[in-house]
Amino acid sequence: MSEHSDQIRPGGPDDRPTTAHTRPPGVDDATVAAVGKLSEALETAEQARGNLYAFHQLTGKADLLLGEAADALREAGHTDQADLVEREIVGRNVIPGHWTFQIVESYNATYHRPFTAVEQQVRDQLVDGRDHLHEAEMKEDRRTHGHPHHTAGP
Repeated sequence: MSEHSDQIRPGGPDDRPTTAHTRPPGVDDATVAAVGKLSEALETAEQARGNLYAFHQLTGKADLLLGEAADALREAGHTDQADLVEREIVGRNVIPGHWTFQIVESYNATYHRPFTAVEQQVRDQLVDGRDHLHEAEMKEDRRTHGHPHHTAGP
């Protein structure tokens, strides 16, 4: 390919979305929109889950740093304060009976896995399991057909 290959205009009949990104026959606009809203809700829950994992990791890091702080206090001759930090905070539950990993596990079992299963079931039943149909159709409406940086697929 030449150094100007990005100027090639793909266009033509092969510049269409794949079957995975086109609505199945008989699926109406309202269904595509409703399934898209359900998938958007799942994506939002995925963001929440990511923040939950960040909370888990940051709290764990804080606990390790607390241990280091207690050691440093002890080495500096502040045994009573080191003992206080270790006794009251190091290894403490973040909510009664739970460390953060247990919160993550409960979230996944109680909410995340059932949510993803239901979202998949609805997509399977209504749009042959196809993902991101709403966005794929938005892309088709918004892209400049024939433009090298607006192709239907990779």
